[in-house]
Amino acid sequence: MSLDTGDRPFIDRHDPVKKRTNAGSFFSKAFLERLGSWGKGRVVEVGDTSGMALVQNLTPDLFETPVGQGSLAEFMAAFESWLAQAQMAQRVRRQSSRDVYEDIWQAFVRWCLSQAPVVGLDHITESHLEQFLLSRKGSGQVGELTDRYARRVLDLVDQVLTHRAVVLGAVHNDAAKRLIRATPRLRTANLQAAPLPDYLPADEARQLVQYLGEAIPKGAAECATARGPWQELRNRTAVALHLGAGVTPGEVRALALDAPIVDGARRTGVPWKLVVPADGQRAQREAPVAPWAGALLRHWLAVRETIGFASDPAAGATQQWLFPSTRNGKQWGKVAHYEAVKSVLAAAAIFPTEGGAFRLRHTFAMRQLRRGTSVEELARWLGIQNPAELERYRRVVPRPQDVA
Repeated sequence: MSLDTGDRPFIDRHDPVKKRTNAGSFFSKAFLERLGSWGKGRVVEVGDTSGMALVQNLTPDLFETPVGQGSLAEFMAAFESWLAQAQMAQRVRRQSSRDVYEDIWQAFVRWCLSQAPVVGLDHITESHLEQFLLSRKGSGQVGELTDRYARRVLDLVDQVLTHRAVVLGAVHNDAAKRLIRATPRLRTANLQAAPLPDYLPADEARQLVQYLGEAIPKGAAECATARGPWQELRNRTAVALHLGAGVTPGEVRALALDAPIVDGARRTGVPWKLVVPADGQRAQREAPVAPWAGALLRHWLAVRETIGFASDPAAGATQQWLFPSTRNGKQWGKVAHYEAVKSVLAAAAIFPTEGGAFRLRHTFAMRQLRRGTSVEELARWLGIQNPAELERYRRVVPRPQDVA
């Protein structure tokens, strides 16, 4: 999700300079003081001589010790854990984006904790969310909601609740997602802002598939010797999984050696599914692998076994990556993977090469929709929690088509 920071925020920006609490809180001192004026004795205690807000019942290890349902600590822990993961994954980069996310969450927290009884994260319902949105519309308050901004509020709530469920191993509260699905104006509120997906035309997709397949020795599908440097075969196989399984760059680099599934395959020994690990935002899932990509993956696995890569010393004595960076088992780096994808696309005469991995993921999604795959099933394959996010593909593929 990307928030348009041009929209007016929820909270007046004339608050004093934000300060972190001794527990690492991202919430402003002024916000905690406002909460303390009516929530005293519940969670917040304000007024120490240093001018720093003291937030009681917070734990430095955010999810190690459960916090009370309906407490400020619970909301803060969930938000800050989500924000930390989003920043690490570079989905939130600018300070302005962080400010807008905080404003949204502050307004939502204030509303939840002001209800009688207090609304805890596990008990948020579609009705609660509708009441909160209605409380902002037509109120004349700073940050009065438009449909577009309301959609982004719900997207943030859903992302935080999804992340919290993954971290805690709990059932996901999908009230925000259900409300989006049930409300047409919210379901389509972001379509105008969302760019059309950049994908490969059918002829370029076939051209790339042909180029990738040339890495497999003819008549020797089981051959465990690479035609060139092993890195070139690794790079081609990774690109094959972007196009043939729809995985993201980060997911490809995080795939374990045992991620490919061959049991139950139509072709003996050819991987037909991948176990894609959870990343804090998405739960673990299985993604299908196109037969041509599975054949290349089988060849890479055979070559990889012959080379004998070590386990990654930085990730544990037994951790082996499907696509290591070096023979000593080190995990593939972000920049090195990006350059590898560019080099493969350039060698296949597919231009432009920038952002290629996501173009390939979009191509996978488009082809699946053209084949008649349901939006719900495709969302599961891609690890997308809210199928409504796939609406922009429908602007390009309104109905299933036969795909060669």
